[in-house]
Amino acid sequence: MALSDLIERFGRTIFEAPFSGAQLSEDLPELAEIRLALLDEIKSKSHRVAGRRVFAHNLARVHLLGVPEKQAAAFQGDFFPKYFAQELKSGLSRANYRFPDDLRVEFRTSPRLPGPHENWIQVETEAIAPPATETAARTDRPAKLVVVRGTASRPELLLKKQRTNIGRTVEISRLDGPSRRNDLAFTEDTEINRSVSREHAHILYHRAGGEYRLYNDRWYKGAGKPHGNCGLWIIRDGLSQEVHRNPRGIKLLPGDEIQLGQAVIRFLLR
Repeated sequence: MALSDLIERFGRTIFEAPFSGAQLSEDLPELAEIRLALLDEIKSKSHRVAGRRVFAHNLARVHLLGVPEKQAAAFQGDFFPKYFAQELKSGLSRANYRFPDDLRVEFRTSPRLPGPHENWIQVETEAIAPPATETAARTDRPAKLVVVRGTASRPELLLKKQRTNIGRTVEISRLDGPSRRNDLAFTEDTEINRSVSREHAHILYHRAGGEYRLYNDRWYKGAGKPHGNCGLWIIRDGLSQEVHRNPRGIKLLPGDEIQLGQAVIRFLLR
């Protein structure tokens, strides 16, 4: 069936039938095709942790091409996002995937028809931070790091500076002289500590937003395959999220566990 015909049937079903998922599935079998396409896209963006697949983001933003403007409003209402969010959660649960409890779906539509090699359904994923009220409540409290796994230069570190460096050695030197000093260093020669890079990560305090952000400082091994050698993760609510080298980093929340190789430190607010 052509996409334009499919969307036309969507419109007739929405405006002529009650808002019932079961009724839609019976009257519009193509709905299952969209559900499966969405589930496949989400699964492709998951990763494996401890032998189980994990989808760490809590927002799936669906872009649909070829939707006439007069029918776009149907996808922006409450029904489709809630319907597909429930179907997505059910599908992930049946496949034994782990995912955030607040997983939700948003729809964006465009009347532009897809090109010859372009998929008409495209999915973006994102991890949305808690509401601003929770963030604001913690802006005036200092933070600290607590070593959970590994042996560091100190078991706890109060974040008093705007920038806090983390790595394997205290002093980092290059051919032209001193390069950096790590505030929290995993100096003891153990198997866990050896998995920490000399310049592994740093945390910046952003005064304007009152937030702490984590940045990856590692030099990736293996040209062309940086995503397979990230070496830095955030464990939040039992789910892991890779922290790759980028200029924005990732915002830290109280209770986050930062995994550097095999070493683990916990981010807390006092």
